[in-house]
Amino acid sequence: MKNHTKQITGQFLVYLILSIIVLISIFPIFWMCLISIKDISESISGLNSIRVYHPTFDNYLRLFRQIPIASNIFNSVFTTTMGTLTTVFFCALAGFSFAKYKFPGRDFLFYFVIATMLIPPEVGAIPQFIIMKKLHLINSLWALVIPRIATAVGIFYMRQYIVNVPDELIEASKIDGCKDFGIFYKIIIPVIKPALASWASLTIVARWNDFFWPLLFLRKTSKYTLMVSISLLPVSDGLSTPWQVILAGTTIVIIPVIFAYLVLQYFHKEGLTAGAVKG
Repeated sequence: MKNHTKQITGQFLVYLILSIIVLISIFPIFWMCLISIKDISESISGLNSIRVYHPTFDNYLRLFRQIPIASNIFNSVFTTTMGTLTTVFFCALAGFSFAKYKFPGRDFLFYFVIATMLIPPEVGAIPQFIIMKKLHLINSLWALVIPRIATAVGIFYMRQYIVNVPDELIEASKIDGCKDFGIFYKIIIPVIKPALASWASLTIVARWNDFFWPLLFLRKTSKYTLMVSISLLPVSDGLSTPWQVILAGTTIVIIPVIFAYLVLQYFHKEGLTAGAVKG
C-alpha cells in the first residue's frame, strides 16, 4: 500500500513539474498572441499586458500595409518546401551510398563530411556569397536552397538509419533485377519513411525560421522571406512601429511552424525511437 502511495505521489510530482515547464514554455506565445490583438492605446507592460479590453485585428491590417505580406509568405513557403524536399532526398541518397556501398575512400569521405559539422556555417558566408554572385543567384530564392541541398548532419542521420536495413533485402532486390536507384527508390525509401518524416520536420522548422542567409542573399523587399520582413520593421525613434503590430507579425511567423511541427511530431518520435528494421 505504501509503495503504491509513493508511486502515485511520485507520478503526481513528475506531472506537476512537467505541467509547470509546459506553462512556462507556452506563456510567451500566449502573451504574444494577446498583445497582437490589443489596441495600440492599451498597456503592454506588467499584469495589464494580459488583459485585453478591446480586442482588434487592426494590428494585422496595419502590418499588411507596411510589408508585402503575400509575397513574403510565398517566399517563405517556397524556400521551406523546396529546401525540405531537396535536403531530405539528397541526404537520404548520400546516406544510402555511405551505408550500403563499398568504394575506395568511403570511410575517409564519410568522416570528412562529419568533420565539417565542427565548422560554423557562418564561416562560409563570404565564399558562398561570392559563388552565388558569380552564378547570378543574388536576389534569387534558389540561393537559399542550393547551398544546403545536402547537409552533414542530415547525411549522418540518414546513414545511421539506413545501416540497420538488412543487406539481404538489397541483395534480393539485385537478384530480381532492380538497379541501384531502383533499390533506393522502391526499397529503401518505403523502409525509412519514419526517418524521412523525422528529418523533414526538423528541416521545416529550420528553413522557416532561417534569418541569416535570406538577409545575406536577398536585397529586394519583394524577395524577403517573412522572417526577414518582420525583423526589419522600424523600431527606432521617429519611425517606431507599435509593439502590437510587431507582435502581430511574429504571431504570423510562429504559429504556422508550430502547427506543422505538431502534425509531424508523431513521425519524429517514431524516427527517433525505431532502432532497427526487422527482416
